[in-house]
Amino acid sequence: MTDKPSPQDRLVAAGFGAGWAVVPRLPERLTGWAFRVAADRLWKRRGKSVLRLESNLARVKGSSPDDPAIRTLSRDGLRSYFRYFHEVFRLPSMSTDEIVSRMHVIGDAQIYDNLDKGRGVVLALPHMGNWDQAGAWFAGTGHSFTTVAERLKPESLFHRYTAFREGLGMEVLPLTGGDGHVFATLASRLRAGRTVALPAERDLTANGVEVQFFGSSTLMPAGPGLLAVHTGAALIPAILYFEGRDWGLQFHEEIAVPEEGTRKEKVAVVMQSLATVFEKGITEHPEDWHMLQRLWLEDLEPGAVGEQ
Repeated sequence: MTDKPSPQDRLVAAGFGAGWAVVPRLPERLTGWAFRVAADRLWKRRGKSVLRLESNLARVKGSSPDDPAIRTLSRDGLRSYFRYFHEVFRLPSMSTDEIVSRMHVIGDAQIYDNLDKGRGVVLALPHMGNWDQAGAWFAGTGHSFTTVAERLKPESLFHRYTAFREGLGMEVLPLTGGDGHVFATLASRLRAGRTVALPAERDLTANGVEVQFFGSSTLMPAGPGLLAVHTGAALIPAILYFEGRDWGLQFHEEIAVPEEGTRKEKVAVVMQSLATVFEKGITEHPEDWHMLQRLWLEDLEPGAVGEQ
């Protein structure tokens, strides 16, 4: 039995519905300005999410949350986050030609080389830039892929968001509440020589792999490493960022799976290597890292590991 949605959940769902219905009908310059103003107002209020963003960015920069430079960076980060949502509402009305032509990509040849050989590819990415636009770009270049989505509340919002992503060309599996065979389905897609794309720097299951990330311990979801070890698929990190009005996407070199060790040991090595690549990408584009939640173990409240 699903929990009854709270008034706040219903309000959020209504807001998203209005966004998809109204934003594409208005001038982009006007709606873009409105989202930027909303971001700045939220930033000035310094609520919990903004303070958490500043704390996270301070770790990235090796600084203090009280550093004025971190305060400025958090403003840019919130503007980037709100730009993501603005684009989410506009994406369904954008042409495939525009989505593809405005994406500036580095290192994608290795993906096509693996797919041409019939080898599956796991794309692992942090929560950066506009991952939905990147998915639309990949689908727009003629490549299907499968991803996993966090189950949002209320259920109506989850179904609407899933329909939005499916409309962009993705196959979307629910992280929880589905048929319980998510890993098997992903492995099947990879063995068939297809692509799987997974957010990978924040564990939502309490079964993550502990890694060192910007000098402290955190849990990353084991899925990308397990799939690479289990299926032999290529594990390729992807870093997303905004590039002026356009978008940037850099695929880093494949993460090598060790030849020796147990499956657990191999996954641990792979996920630490992935964390190191994510560090580099986030350091280069910190304003486009949308992490407004607790991430490091020492920041979590007792019993909060795995909570969304």
